[in-house]
Amino acid sequence: MPPTLEQFRRYAIARSLFKPTTLPRAIRKLGFVQADPIRAPARAQDLTLRHRVVGYRAGDLERRYSRLKVEEDYFVNYGYLLREHHRLMHPRTAAKRWSPSRAARAQELLAFIREQGTAHPRVVDRRFEHGKILNWFGGATNATTRLLDEMHYRGLLRVARRDSGTRVYAPREPEPAAAGGEIPVDERIDTLVDLIVGKYAPLPARSLAQLLRFLRGGIPQWSRRRSASLERAKRRLASIRLDGIDWYWPAAEAPASRRWRVEPTVRLLTPFDPVVWDRHRFELFWGWQYRFEAYTPAAKRKLGYYALPLLWGEQVIGWGNLNYIAGALRSSFGYLAGRAPREAAFGAALEAELERMRVFLSRAGD
Repeated sequence: MPPTLEQFRRYAIARSLFKPTTLPRAIRKLGFVQADPIRAPARAQDLTLRHRVVGYRAGDLERRYSRLKVEEDYFVNYGYLLREHHRLMHPRTAAKRWSPSRAARAQELLAFIREQGTAHPRVVDRRFEHGKILNWFGGATNATTRLLDEMHYRGLLRVARRDSGTRVYAPREPEPAAAGGEIPVDERIDTLVDLIVGKYAPLPARSLAQLLRFLRGGIPQWSRRRSASLERAKRRLASIRLDGIDWYWPAAEAPASRRWRVEPTVRLLTPFDPVVWDRHRFELFWGWQYRFEAYTPAAKRKLGYYALPLLWGEQVIGWGNLNYIAGALRSSFGYLAGRAPREAAFGAALEAELERMRVFLSRAGD
């Protein structure tokens, strides 16, 4: 029998919220971990990994980054992915070319960083003093920092580590030639598309197309191949039309299988968690609109600055706003029904989730 919407929802939750494992295995199973700098109460990458890694504490990814086989870079959004997948996007040619003077400045910075081995943006800025420029949010930022970001995006630099959240850069060395010759472009793109589907499945057709549009940021040099890669993906993936919507998922998986079970527990998810990231799918699964309001003026917010979707079993029944100040966790909740579920099991599950959050945040002050 073809899967129902309820089975799709259960499948989406169960395959993403897999049994907690080690950090390297969790990153491999996810394929990609989206990053965000806001701490409310922790960064998105940490809030994502805490559900999927045994004993995870806020900041563990940053602390262990240099020992993991991962890279920070832009994919469909900014985050962490395995080096074997990262190298498929490079050498990357940015859509906007540098002027000769900017290219020369970048080479000057690269020579300095090669000499230093690694370099904090503050150290580089003291050396070159390129001044201030307007950033994306209307504020001022160091011109040197912007140029370092551009060099990272173009593959001249890599993130060696972070110091208190700030990226410390090192030269990115060219990848050694692959055994068996260069990987064909279409094969590279198809692997990246499968990585996307593997993280966010099952995907409505609109969401699949949206993610492939976002992939142009990761592989701008091949953006004109997007339409062909989308058609190949549709032929390669399993699919079904349900209530007028085409859904896609990995062909080796069976969404209607009884293996997909969701535990009756409470989970507070980051707005960037793969379970809730796709807002179109969110509305199809749960029948209401969730919005990320961190950049919405305070007077216009309905849910809160960084409202965490509240998953109770298979249902997102509301949201929570959490703050961690001086070792104390403060929380408030909103519910679609206007009040919390009355059953005792929910209250116990919510308190257990808050206790897990307290433990997770216990090392978040560094």
